Amino acid sequence: MSDHNILSEAELEALNAAMGVADQPPLAALVVDDHEQTRETLAEILFLHGISCSTAASAVEALERLRGDKGIGLLITDLRMAPDSGLDLIREVRDSDRAALPIIIMSGDAGVKDAIAAMHLSVVDFLLKPIDANQLVKLAKRELGVA
Repeated sequence: MSDHNILSEAELEALNAAMGVADQPPLAALVVDDHEQTRETLAEILFLHGISCSTAASAVEALERLRGDKGIGLLITDLRMAPDSGLDLIREVRDSDRAALPIIIMSGDAGVKDAIAAMHLSVVDFLLKPIDANQLVKLAKRELGVA
């Protein structure tokens, strides 16, 4: 044992084991879209590429899931949803204890103003529909630390 360590070797081993990434469950993505087919298709694409995923049909449902599941490490949300928009959801997340959560926003009809508003809310990226599956998977893997 080194003269500079406060902990014994056994304590260091126990600490390293407790902090080991392999012992922790992998983080998951949450896909939010009010169109069932879109959210289920995106979730299936992510799942097929080794990314654990759950879905929500609204901003309200997404917020409930985020409050209850700390294993969610990435939010992927549609911009245009009713009654609350994706921007409303992102603002709520940024004002919560999950403020640092990486977020990818997607839309089929977003304008420059929407993209700028999303970027001001510190989103990872803004994807246009139809979604490029390879780009989505690449971004999700990077944000979740999946090899």
